[in-house]
Amino acid sequence: MTTTDATRMPEKMSRDREALDALLDSEIVGNVAYVHDDGTPGVLPTAVARLGDELIVHGSSGSRWMRLVSGAPVAVSVTAVGGIVVARSAFESSLIYSSAALFGSFRVLEGEEKAAAVNAITEKLIPGRLAEVRPNSKKELAATLVLALPIAEWSLRTSDDWPDDTDADIAGDAWGGQVRWGARAVEVVATPDLRSGIRVPESVRAFE
Repeated sequence: MTTTDATRMPEKMSRDREALDALLDSEIVGNVAYVHDDGTPGVLPTAVARLGDELIVHGSSGSRWMRLVSGAPVAVSVTAVGGIVVARSAFESSLIYSSAALFGSFRVLEGEEKAAAVNAITEKLIPGRLAEVRPNSKKELAATLVLALPIAEWSLRTSDDWPDDTDADIAGDAWGGQVRWGARAVEVVATPDLRSGIRVPESVRAFE
């Protein structure tokens, strides 16, 4: 395991692998940065899931960007925003966040590793769903490209502080504090062609 060192605000950096895993397990979108064959940069958001010591992504077997990043150097960022630090000045206001950057190269998964990774992504997005639906077919798995990035080189930065206001601003009339996000509202909507009598499954009801 290798962690990168901060050049600015090192007090916000963390070397806690458990904290990194918690972030990767809680968020469902990561941004994969890479370089095209012509040297131009690219970045794409995609669903991510941690499977042990690897970060998993998947997509169509015909995906150009996924084939481009296979074996090539990449960076992946995953961020959770928990609110806003409202300072008594605009300059000192900031975000409550936890953000990770992972570096390395993806490898292509095949066979049982591939099937297990696809299942892990499904369970990450909708816990309990695998027990409610049929298994993936061989044709579906063949149409899916699954990549794994070793969680070996990474950085983690967190911020959950009170405003760093000056004495002059504290003595003023402006309000200071935090605005923290609450639980997200969830609306479960059935597909228009759902047959009558089919109830919302437990895996989906759990989101409510």
